[in-house]
Amino acid sequence: MEQAEWERLSPEQKKIQLYLEQKKTLEAFLERGAISKAQFDKSLGDLTVKMGMSGLPE
Repeated sequence: MEQAEWERLSPEQKKIQLYLEQKKTLEAFLERGAISKAQFDKSLGDLTVKMGMSGLPE
């Protein structure tokens, strides 16, 4: 996402984008074998709860 696009987002939209980027990072780690499925599930669950994103679709 370009800087100008980022600046136009509301704080809630920025929070969602940050969550999605962090989720993508965890998925990449899992895909490359850097973390186990159990570690992925735990980390994603913790991230989802701490960022208040439990209402987002998978």
